[in-house]
Amino acid sequence: VQLQASGGGLVQAEGSLRLSCAASGRAFSWYAMAWFRQALGKEREFVAGITQSGRSTYYADSVKGRFTISRDNAENRVYLQMNSLNPEDTAVYYCAAVPTSSIFTTPERYDLWGQGTQVTVSS
Repeated sequence: VQLQASGGGLVQAEGSLRLSCAASGRAFSWYAMAWFRQALGKEREFVAGITQSGRSTYYADSVKGRFTISRDNAENRVYLQMNSLNPEDTAVYYCAAVPTSSIFTTPERYDLWGQGTQVTVSS
C-alpha cells in the first residue's frame, strides 16, 4: 500500500478544509489509519485515528469536536474534515497506516506514510 495525501491549502481562521489520503494497492481495509501533523520546529503529533472497519475513531484533545476522520474502504481513501481551524493548526499533515486493528498515537508504530500536505491557517 502506498499513500498520497492531498487537500491542504491556505484558509482563514474559523474556516474549514477536507484532507484526503488515497491508498494504492490491495488490502487497504487491513490497515488502521491515522493523521499526524508536524508544525515547523516541532515534533510530529497524532491528530486522529480510525480502525480498519471505521467503527472506532480516536482524536487528540486539541482537535476533538472540530476534526472528523472517516474512511471509505471501497474507494481506498481516508479523510480528515477540519472545521473551526485556528492558526495553531498550521502544519504539514501526514496520513499513516499500520496493519492492525488498533489505533496508535505514536508515529513510530506506523509502517506507511504519505508525503504530507501543508495546511496554513491565517488569523
